[in-house]
Amino acid sequence: MFSRHTTTALAINENEERLLADVKVYLQKLAPKSERYLHNDLHLRDVPEDEPINAHSHLMAITLSTTEVIPVVDRKLALGTYQSVLLFELDGPRKRTVLCQVSGD
Repeated sequence: MFSRHTTTALAINENEERLLADVKVYLQKLAPKSERYLHNDLHLRDVPEDEPINAHSHLMAITLSTTEVIPVVDRKLALGTYQSVLLFELDGPRKRTVLCQVSGD
């Protein structure tokens, strides 16, 4: 699986409400929105007028991953008991695209 966006990320982990809240807090500590980032100096970049102030989102995405490889066994994703495929929206909401490629025998 592949996320086609620089401010989203994929992960395989437990889809549990409190864990997801912990992940959010963890990422916000790593890349606080209130921090000063060069990427957010829009007047120094050639960008559209509606360009978002989102350096923190890019940094969070870099910390995670845009790809996940998941085995398929008997036409089903071979995930563990508590595993789910998670898409982290780090700069939205907005329409997103995730690609899925199946290969093998």
